Amino acid sequence: MWPFDRAPVVPVLRLTGPIGMASPLRPGLSIRGLAGPIEKAFEMSKAPSVAVVVNSPGGSAAQSHLIYKRIRQLADETEKRVYVFCEDVAASGGYFIAAAGDEIHADPSSLVGSIGVISSSFGLDKILKRLEIDYRVHTAGTSKNILDPFLPEKPEDVARLRAIQADIHDVFIGVVKERRGAKLKGPDAELFSGAFWAGAKALELGLVDGISDVRTRMREIHGPKVKLRPVPLERGGLLSRLRRLPGAGSGTGAGLLAVDGDALRLALADDLVSAVEIRALWSRYGI
Repeated sequence: MWPFDRAPVVPVLRLTGPIGMASPLRPGLSIRGLAGPIEKAFEMSKAPSVAVVVNSPGGSAAQSHLIYKRIRQLADETEKRVYVFCEDVAASGGYFIAAAGDEIHADPSSLVGSIGVISSSFGLDKILKRLEIDYRVHTAGTSKNILDPFLPEKPEDVARLRAIQADIHDVFIGVVKERRGAKLKGPDAELFSGAFWAGAKALELGLVDGISDVRTRMREIHGPKVKLRPVPLERGGLLSRLRRLPGAGSGTGAGLLAVDGDALRLALADDLVSAVEIRALWSRYGI
């Protein structure tokens, strides 16, 4: 029983966007930005539950693993259960983070899985040759220019990349098998192929535990009076810094004028490139 019939409060940590991919205007999900909010989620209530809502197409394998580990470390230290809810997409690194949940739930239309590793780039060497442009690069170390997009691809470089991908893939597979265990119902060749599925099929394969949403499941566990309290995230992008400058909220534009014009233009250019990369990441899942 809760004291004085007070409604239990469940913290809700919402993780939305690509992992590790960031620009001056679009901070991505990273352990640097999330360490504080994750700790806050486990401290802000006496309820034995923490809810994590994931909506991410993936990104950095290292950042995904670090975020996953921090959630699990605090769950073990506080002896609280973690309930993960997949929204549009919990794929690749997004599913890596979701694996931190003691329970994982998805919407019937959620896209779940993509347990694999991918690397992509462009080969621009033929364009340089056609335009008769010399590309000059000097290195100390024979592998320093591995997979340089302006040089012809070398078989030995591709073999090295694939070996690295296999190592990262093994870590991902190990985490999923450790967390999901006997719940997994499909063959490894299918589960860990990099494919992804809608929520109902993900449930059939054991990648999720149920079809539900955060409010419904928390009411089932804690009763109809349960309160869901969002955990505020720390935003480290340029826009958030601009808002903190004097005059930024006054309509005078003083905050914007306080920023060096060249720095702002570079940030906008960087953000445009980042936006294209992020759009491509989401589009893999038809989003």
